[in-house]
Amino acid sequence: MTNAKSTGDATASAPARPSLRVQRTYRLAFPPVSGILRPRLVTVTTLLAVGTFLVFCWSLTIGDYPIPFTDVVRALTGSGDPGTVLVVQELRLPRSLVGLLAGIAFGVSGGLFQTMTRNPLASPDMIGLTQGAGTFVVVGIVLGWDGGLGTQTLGLLGALTTALVVYALAWRRGTTGYRIILVGIGVAWICTSATDYLVARGGRFQAQAALGWLVGNLNGRTWSDVGPLAIALAVLLPTTLLLGRLLRTLQLGDDVATGLGTRVQPVRLAVLLAGVGLIAFATAAAGPVAFVALAAPQIALRLARTAWPPTLASGLTGALMVLGSDLIARTLISGTELPVGIVTGVLGAPILLWLLVRANRAGSGG
Repeated sequence: MTNAKSTGDATASAPARPSLRVQRTYRLAFPPVSGILRPRLVTVTTLLAVGTFLVFCWSLTIGDYPIPFTDVVRALTGSGDPGTVLVVQELRLPRSLVGLLAGIAFGVSGGLFQTMTRNPLASPDMIGLTQGAGTFVVVGIVLGWDGGLGTQTLGLLGALTTALVVYALAWRRGTTGYRIILVGIGVAWICTSATDYLVARGGRFQAQAALGWLVGNLNGRTWSDVGPLAIALAVLLPTTLLLGRLLRTLQLGDDVATGLGTRVQPVRLAVLLAGVGLIAFATAAAGPVAFVALAAPQIALRLARTAWPPTLASGLTGALMVLGSDLIARTLISGTELPVGIVTGVLGAPILLWLLVRANRAGSGG
């Protein structure tokens, strides 16, 4: 009798084990390190890094004075012919670095927004952030404030202002990814219309400069364009990696994320600000290069076969897209350098159509 009673008391005092569903949900949101560093993800990230480095060096071989690939690699380390070192490091390296860094920023930012909203169609150029940054930069071009840090500052202010407007209009006892996308599309069209008006009212040379920048262009980039973008990535990329653990819980829905102890709205706001910073500096340096932020995370997701766009793989995919598109733009027509945004638009449009068709077949609207 005593044994039965003590057994009953022990059973009553033992804490109830969480259900199997809760345990699985927790493991999905907070996987162990071995689950995050999966062999396929590590392999894909490594291959993307190698491919990006090769395309980066290849881009430095192209110009009026062709340079062999091996000489480019030596010139990057400061060895080799002094004339080659001068051409590579002073004349060509800034352009390729802007393409590399902007591609990383576009890819990571797109992955952040797609993960936060749980929608593959959510990217900065779909919800108005790129257009907002573009509008402010065009204002600077028309008023003569563009160039160097002025362009970077205007791009940051434009993207930040647009993000705050979208967030405020989408707020109703909190925000959801669906409302952010709908409001963002409307704000994007407003910014596009404002930009078109500014271009139409500007002078001839101002309009040409604005239109050349609005397509997305790496021509004529200098070290003054590289510096602010590099600093922004050095600060914001580690921040996004730290937010990744909390961001994954948003993939499970707001209710589940709250149940797991995540403060949904502060995390969503922090992710929004990090994504805005990345897209603002990238847009200010390279222009609103189309479709990279939309396509790169989806390509990385399918290569790595993960549940959400992996951050580093998305960034490297974006860099590979921008550098590869710039190579095509510079070599497609002999003697003519097309803006990189034209090539990314041609390559990215089919990916957008495929995502729309796939979402329509799934009946999810994205």
